[in-house]
Amino acid sequence: MNERVRRAERQRAYDLVLFGATGFVGTLTAEYLAAHAPAGCRWALAGRDRVKLERLRERLAALDPACATLPLIRTDASDARAVRDLAASTRVLATTVGPYVWYGAELVAACAGAGTDYVDLTGEPEFVDRMYVAHDARARETGARLVHACGFDSIPADLGAYFTVNRLPAGVPLRVDGFMRSNALLSGGTLASGLTALSRGPQTLAAARERRLYEPRLPGRRVRGSGGAPRFSRETGAWALPLPTLDPRVVARSAAALERYGPDFRYRHYAAVRHLPFAVGATTAVGATALLAQVPAARRWLTGRWEPGRGPDAERRARSWFTVRFVGSGGGRRVFTEVSGGDPGYGETAKMLAESALCLAYDALPDTSGQLTTAVAMGDALLDRLQKAGIRFRVAADQAAQ
Repeated sequence: MNERVRRAERQRAYDLVLFGATGFVGTLTAEYLAAHAPAGCRWALAGRDRVKLERLRERLAALDPACATLPLIRTDASDARAVRDLAASTRVLATTVGPYVWYGAELVAACAGAGTDYVDLTGEPEFVDRMYVAHDARARETGARLVHACGFDSIPADLGAYFTVNRLPAGVPLRVDGFMRSNALLSGGTLASGLTALSRGPQTLAAARERRLYEPRLPGRRVRGSGGAPRFSRETGAWALPLPTLDPRVVARSAAALERYGPDFRYRHYAAVRHLPFAVGATTAVGATALLAQVPAARRWLTGRWEPGRGPDAERRARSWFTVRFVGSGGGRRVFTEVSGGDPGYGETAKMLAESALCLAYDALPDTSGQLTTAVAMGDALLDRLQKAGIRFRVAADQAAQ
């Protein structure tokens, strides 16, 4: 255990607080922590509804009797003073409460001010960029690590690209493409966050422009991350459709921070679809949803069809899976890798968030602070944790480039 952890343990009541614990993904994360938090871990449940917190604690106690005395902290995300007290009480704060653009800013501000490590599940580019502009500098001063997108957005892409890059030659231009497939369903909270992000196009562009004014330049290096253009991928035998997600931006930020990605790095992120008619239908559906998200009444109707707090049941989650296949090339080598697991949006996302929080709390990590990606903040330590937890990272092929 390093000196930073020992100092924090003497000063804080908790090692880890889970905020939003009674939501759909929050409950799954709490159950994972109840089963996997190490002995002696001082953790607590936080949220705005004391009755729901008590019910969740009873549920956890049925899984592990030791959870019967789990501390409960009633806090509203909009109460700045209460949130500051919460952040000051713990070494790591994990939050599942979205849409983050509405409910996340006070938590990030509090953690940056208190030197508290922070993890969330956001996939909202606007929120991440605004938090960088507002709180990266303060977090660097206090030593806080602010790590967004610690779920299916964007750990498979970020650590998958990291895993791939580390199997390619160093010091040369590198190209990595990621192809995602899954059969999973959305929860109400994920739908609400996605619709909110789609409805805020101008605000998202403005936040990205403002961020670029503050981000340091990369003298002598070039990094790009995008959704790419639609095409047929011979490497995967599928139609590759650009995914308008946070993932390529996260990968690009890892590449900008880590010289191992080489002097000229490009990442493209796709959905892989086997059949052309389905690819056309999926593209049309995404476009239609994006248009509907611009109309408040339509957005409310869509959200009402699948309200926050609801999600696929255990049987459906047990049948769900994901794979992200990566094709990396550079320096005369070509490598094919794959990240895969079970239900991506809920079971595996809860696992990823919990393991990220535990990694920040307990593992020997690079001496970093500010707004960071999972690859930069945790890298090999989180990769090892996730592999031990059942998420598979493997090399499918390694060959000389054609």
